[in-house]
Amino acid sequence: MPTKYLTTNSLPSLALTFPRNYAFNYRTKSKRSLRFNGFINASSSSTDRNRSQRFAVLLEVEGVLMDVYRLGNRQAFNVAFRKLGLDCANWSEPVYLDLVRKSAGDEERMLILYFDRIGWPTSVPTSEKRAFMKSILREKKNALDDLVLSKAFPLRPGVEEFIDEACEEGVPVIFLAAYSISGEKLARSIVEKLGADRMSKTKIIGDEEVKQSFYGQLIFGEGVSSSMDEQLAKEVAKAASAERQRIAEEVASMLKLKVELNTSSSERLQNIIATLRAGSEYADVPIHSCVLVAGSQSGVAAAERIGMPCVVLRSSSTSRAEFPSAIAIMDGFGGADLTVSRLRRKL
Repeated sequence: MPTKYLTTNSLPSLALTFPRNYAFNYRTKSKRSLRFNGFINASSSSTDRNRSQRFAVLLEVEGVLMDVYRLGNRQAFNVAFRKLGLDCANWSEPVYLDLVRKSAGDEERMLILYFDRIGWPTSVPTSEKRAFMKSILREKKNALDDLVLSKAFPLRPGVEEFIDEACEEGVPVIFLAAYSISGEKLARSIVEKLGADRMSKTKIIGDEEVKQSFYGQLIFGEGVSSSMDEQLAKEVAKAASAERQRIAEEVASMLKLKVELNTSSSERLQNIIATLRAGSEYADVPIHSCVLVAGSQSGVAAAERIGMPCVVLRSSSTSRAEFPSAIAIMDGFGGADLTVSRLRRKL
């Protein structure tokens, strides 16, 4: 993901910009149909009132579908330490959770805090500390991949029933793999544990999906030229409602302004914002009608930044954190916790 983005507040919600189920590839100037893999969308004859009642659920993977931090992250670090002959390093759960909280989940920072505390190996000169940490993180990732793919690591209880309920009620379900700390490949492998049938009814948003979204094309600067203006002008002419025409004109006008870069946000926050906006677009639901089910503090911060409602599902890494901007904080799926009907009442 690039480090430079348009200011997120300068963009309107893009889900209503173009006719439903279509996006545009500005490199080829061609129309392409977005595939929603079984999403049940409102028909063209639906009333505005019914459309306004629609919402979508966007779910983080780590910490939401699977409590990766509790089940495997700590163990994977310890496997990496053993493989590299670091007998002095072995993280107990209290030590691990303390490092997570103090580093806000930044794994390189976790290693720095830990070795600053116990002392760096004498065989590692100062100039090679970064390379040393990268070798640990590489071994840790390989170990975590093996652990997560094993049958011993289950999904969170109730998540399958929650997704089934959402699909039965026609609520689009989006899994956000693009900003997974452990990488998109691992996030996708976790989603695959849901089975082929559930995956066919949902959508995974990875790096490529973000880039191919309309918002992604804007922030990457690909196609932001006269060809885009031409396409926007055509869509304004085609827009069936005054509201769509207003939004299209707003976007077209925005593109003629000088782009202002938001340098106050971290690259990771911008990546998450781009993923949330792409998720909204693929679900064909406005930002304010999407709900992020988050297991990370960074996801909550990004949702707050763009005005997306957020529900926090507590995990081992967020058990003591506070989330004042969340509309609800729950411990899991089903029962007295997160259900589709309870989520709908929160909106």
